[in-house]
Amino acid sequence: MFLFETLSAGQVFMWFAVLAALMLLNELARANKWAALALFLVLPIILTFTVWIKTAVPDTSVGTWFHWAKVYSVLAGCLVVWAIRFIKGMETKKAVLFLPALILALNITEAVVRDFQVSTFNGVRDGMLLVGGPWNIMNGIAGILNIIAISGWMGIFVDRKHKQQDMIWPDMLWPWIIAYDLWNFAYVYNCVPDHAFYAGLALLLSCTIPAFFIKRGAWLQHRAHTLAFWMMFVMTYPSFVDTSAYAVKSSHSTTALWVVSGLSLVVNVVVTGYHVYRLIKNKVNPFKAEVYTDLQAYKKIAELKG
Repeated sequence: MFLFETLSAGQVFMWFAVLAALMLLNELARANKWAALALFLVLPIILTFTVWIKTAVPDTSVGTWFHWAKVYSVLAGCLVVWAIRFIKGMETKKAVLFLPALILALNITEAVVRDFQVSTFNGVRDGMLLVGGPWNIMNGIAGILNIIAISGWMGIFVDRKHKQQDMIWPDMLWPWIIAYDLWNFAYVYNCVPDHAFYAGLALLLSCTIPAFFIKRGAWLQHRAHTLAFWMMFVMTYPSFVDTSAYAVKSSHSTTALWVVSGLSLVVNVVVTGYHVYRLIKNKVNPFKAEVYTDLQAYKKIAELKG
């Protein structure tokens, strides 16, 4: 195959199983605040001192600084989302509403730094083959553009009309989500290539499908939840993506690396260019106001506000 090795029926089945499991766990975290707190606070504390100190160690595919930073930063994001959803008055504090955007930007920055770092690699590093090159630089630039296009966090609210009490970010619309997905897939394919079949395709779809078809406006909440579940799983059972019968290796094709990073860069240039155009045309300060309030997609999501 172009992106990955030839797939077996078992690997295809497991891909759908991972996708379904992540989506179901996300629904559990949406449905019950105590279940969410147990999953994002109690469980990782237990795993840190009983499992990860043995499984996520140097010279394994999940023992890098990036994996440790990623799991805790995304768990912090989940807890911030939980606080906004369930602690009275949190959604009215501007400093608190800025935290989801800050954590998101920091998560993207972590990956950008790693992309730039991997651009100098060529060989087996951290338990897998890494092929560094200009594609890493291209995708790192795409990630920076993706950060620039983040806007409207001051408009975040909690949907009190429905029992899940989802955190809604109406200014985070589908063009940015697609640009993020393409950038993130390219990052995983560049820097953790032998995990990309699951950590790229399945993981990204597990939050994008709910954002488009289950709960619009809650993409960041879906993303934080599903990424946290995946990171905890893969740091607990790294053999699943490394040596099991379900592990899928990248093709390590330089053509594929150019294509995925090139597509990521082009789309992020377009989306960020449109974003900057709107800022200039409408004289909007993205640190003080939302950017897309006149669009129908925004208005549809904003209807959820009580």
